[in-house]
Amino acid sequence: MGPKRIKLDRETFSCSICLDLLKDAVTIPCGHSYCMSCIKAHWDKENGKKLHSCPHCAQTFILRPVLVKNTMLADLVEELKKTGLQAAPADHCYAGPEDVACDVCTGKRLKAFKSCLVCLASYCEKHLQRHYDVPPLKKHKLVEPSNKLQENICSLHDEVMKIFCRTDQQCICYLCLMDEHKGHDTVSAAAERTERQRELEGSRLNIQQRIQDREKDVKLLHQEVEAINLSADKTVEDSEKIFTELIRLFEKRSSDVTQQVRSQQRTEVSRVKELQEKLEQEITELKRNDAELKKLSHTEDLNQFLLNYPSLSPLSESTDSSSINIRPLSYFEDVTAAVSEVRDKLLDVLREKWTNVSPMPTEVDVLLSQPEPTTRDGFLEYSRELTLDPNTAHRWLSLFGGNRNATLMKEQQFYFSHPERFSGCWQVLSRESLTGRCYWEVEWRRGVDVAVAYKDINRKGEYDDSGFGLNDKSWALRCERKFCNFWYNKVQFPVSGRGSYRLGVYLDHSAGILSFYSVSKTMTLVHRVQTTFTQPLYAGLNFFNMSGSTAELCKLK
Repeated sequence: MGPKRIKLDRETFSCSICLDLLKDAVTIPCGHSYCMSCIKAHWDKENGKKLHSCPHCAQTFILRPVLVKNTMLADLVEELKKTGLQAAPADHCYAGPEDVACDVCTGKRLKAFKSCLVCLASYCEKHLQRHYDVPPLKKHKLVEPSNKLQENICSLHDEVMKIFCRTDQQCICYLCLMDEHKGHDTVSAAAERTERQRELEGSRLNIQQRIQDREKDVKLLHQEVEAINLSADKTVEDSEKIFTELIRLFEKRSSDVTQQVRSQQRTEVSRVKELQEKLEQEITELKRNDAELKKLSHTEDLNQFLLNYPSLSPLSESTDSSSINIRPLSYFEDVTAAVSEVRDKLLDVLREKWTNVSPMPTEVDVLLSQPEPTTRDGFLEYSRELTLDPNTAHRWLSLFGGNRNATLMKEQQFYFSHPERFSGCWQVLSRESLTGRCYWEVEWRRGVDVAVAYKDINRKGEYDDSGFGLNDKSWALRCERKFCNFWYNKVQFPVSGRGSYRLGVYLDHSAGILSFYSVSKTMTLVHRVQTTFTQPLYAGLNFFNMSGSTAELCKLK
């Protein structure tokens, strides 16, 4: 109990201005006591005001009270001093050169705990108490300690700047609004802060999304490096086994193949890692920008926020993710195939001119894929003449026009039984498989799904299992008279445009790109998919429960 009483005595006999034990203690009319020098300094600051106030309770006095030393308090303080119990705060509580100091403390000032945007002053924890106790002061806006409070004051009119001029992009006071900013587009600083905060959050979301995209790209590129290395290693291993069988005659060729594959491997890995490093640098920059925006978003001082907002550095141009073309297939499979073919024909070749077997695979285009065409003539360079496969057509579909046209009938058509025929959905696939870059056009009426699918899609299942877009083996754009939507694996995706009755379909199999265009005088993108295709695709058509629905695989010139 003893220590608690001593602690209470310290607080009781401490000056609420300097927070030290009272020196020349005086008591003012409201009953609060201060060091004589502290209260004099406080009232001297109020010089010119008609009223004088108590720093603790804010009671005002019309006449400046006459200060008389409180002998009893002075004697008690002296007794406390003899015990060595000083009430001085720890050194780390005092304000240093870089700290914000309390504006009320006298002598060695304490660190400010909060700054008040209404009083335009900073307070230590002790002197801030009035803002929690006095009702009028409770409404004041308290922020983290700041040395820049005076920047909130108009240099022309000495008034607080609470208005933002959008015309001149600066904070102003209400008198500025009457003079040089009269007629300008102005709003309250708080309203402008709210709008800028919204923009800032949007920018942060954009940066965070870009960070996620870049991190995903880096991960894909890392997988790409592994795929290149694994494919190259397997190719070298297979090639060496084949050449070993041919003993000395193929030793030199084996060495050549190995060197060329390794050279290509180094080239491709170098290209992938170069872009990987670029993306990692961009991620670092985006994180730095995000940190700056986060710091600014937490600035509670409206004027500081608006003052610093235009100074943020703009974002650098984002790396185009479309330049990253990830090939899921092997990179050097053509090497193994070429060497195997040479081995099989060895007896015929050894006595004749050496067959030119190039160990270099088809160009491994990891990063610099061909851009998607922008005109119909550009797309037509990749046009494919497709026909529908009668062995896959549902029995209620009628094929005609050289198997380019299909119509949903009211009754079953005569077809021989075939294991590839769809039995649960009114669907049909093309006879031709699709790899590389392909383009074809479809004209439709009364509701059709324009789709692509793998050959091993379910043929006998119900609609929910085998329907185009309702599994992971097909992708479908559902075309109806007033709108379109896209389906994959039973998930519906939003479509940016509305398809016309003539749709163009562009496929870049190796790049994993599937695009649908509305064909007219100009090509208008309806929807684009970026994914990974692991098998050859087939064009598909699915018809709704609507007799007379029809579609045609157009013959392109």
